[in-house]
Amino acid sequence: MTPIRHNREDSDPVLDAVRDCVLAVGVRRTTLTDVARRAGVSRMTLYRRWPDVRSLVGDLMTREWVDVATRAMPEHRTGTTARTLIVDGLVAGVKAFRAHPLFRKIIDVDPELLLPYVLDRRGASQEALLGLIAEGVREGHADGSVRPGHPERQARSLLLLVQSFTLSLRTMTDEDDPDLTPAAFLGELRTILERTLTP
Repeated sequence: MTPIRHNREDSDPVLDAVRDCVLAVGVRRTTLTDVARRAGVSRMTLYRRWPDVRSLVGDLMTREWVDVATRAMPEHRTGTTARTLIVDGLVAGVKAFRAHPLFRKIIDVDPELLLPYVLDRRGASQEALLGLIAEGVREGHADGSVRPGHPERQARSLLLLVQSFTLSLRTMTDEDDPDLTPAAFLGELRTILERTLTP
């Protein structure tokens, strides 16, 4: 897979401002006035691109989630199969999402923002991730490391699996039991992914 590397120097000052606001007070308490003030722009400038805070946060989540996922995908290594790159990238992605400050803030304070993307429809970041995973699956078909199948269906199934680990892992862990820690579950995820993809 060829990860997309985002350059933070090209970041949008408005999205940077809304990120700071959400991290400080959560989505419900963030206003367009607060974002405009932090970004150094007028409210009318914001209204030209975003009708409300939720649409602005939607664009922020897309930027952040795609960035996290693509950074988690390993670079090609000589002698490494596409399956190994997929598995390493997806496990690293779950770990990175769970540590991401914006993701944690939304899960803790505004989890309802994520429900539409779990229950009703795919978002822009999910579409981007599906494209990245499907590309890896096709490469795995080509090098023989991934079992034959419909690449888009396989990619969607993989995303369903890692989404559940990302969103719900903390409900299943028990820090007092060394066999039920987050690290132990990530090891289990690695095993599941390997067995799912191996021909």
